[in-house]
Amino acid sequence: MEMNSKNTAPVGVFDSGVGGLTVAREIMRQLPNENLVYFGDTARVPYGSKSKNNIIRFSRQIIRFLQTKNVKAIVIACNTASALALETVEKEIDIPIIGVIVPGARAAVQETKNGMIGVAGTEATIRSETYTKVIKSMNPDAVVIGKPCPLFVPLVEEGFAKHKITEEVIDIYLSDMKKTDIDTMILGCTHYPLLRSRIIEYFGEKVHIVNPAYETAMDLKSILEKKGIANQSGKPAVYDFYVSDAAEKFTQFANTILPYDVAATKQINIEEY
Repeated sequence: MEMNSKNTAPVGVFDSGVGGLTVAREIMRQLPNENLVYFGDTARVPYGSKSKNNIIRFSRQIIRFLQTKNVKAIVIACNTASALALETVEKEIDIPIIGVIVPGARAAVQETKNGMIGVAGTEATIRSETYTKVIKSMNPDAVVIGKPCPLFVPLVEEGFAKHKITEEVIDIYLSDMKKTDIDTMILGCTHYPLLRSRIIEYFGEKVHIVNPAYETAMDLKSILEKKGIANQSGKPAVYDFYVSDAAEKFTQFANTILPYDVAATKQINIEEY
């Protein structure tokens, strides 16, 4: 039966590196029946300093790879690719594809009391002003203050999330934002939830921190249900991990943040797709 194979087909999730695992983690928690194929573009991380053309090219290659795994839906678990490539690639494929920006923006708009919203993200995401556009489409009176934090990604990737140096970098990047009246801030890069407790500590009670990973998982859930392609097989979910480089390092990192053990990560040549 055609419908059945579609229902048990995996969801594809991709990111520039390990950051998207924060989204994968939420999908595992909120949609425990869904099979997952994750791709981390570890050979070309970080995306945040790359041009729009390259981000679109990378995203197309990864989508082609995920389609070889017969995915039924794709989550771009990367704010930079969501900001720069989603609009282009969603016209090119016939399965549902969502990014992390709209769900995060929506949560911030619902949360804010004074309409002042901060966004921390990569240079490419902030420069694209995608968050500002999406937030203003939902609330035209909102004020959006964006701040690029390019060192956050390498700090997370190198395992420095809990190191003192990270506190200093947070202060350097976000001290100006701390002086504003924002009452809500979006972690506008999927690596940043791994710094979430540090950032919450830094801003204190007055700022609500939005983690788009959770919101994205909930959006995925409603899309799969609406389209009738959620997995009801009742079998244990299968998770597969692929990277473009440094598989062992990725596996070690994944095991520190995922709720279950990643046995092995397969390395592929993404340039072939």
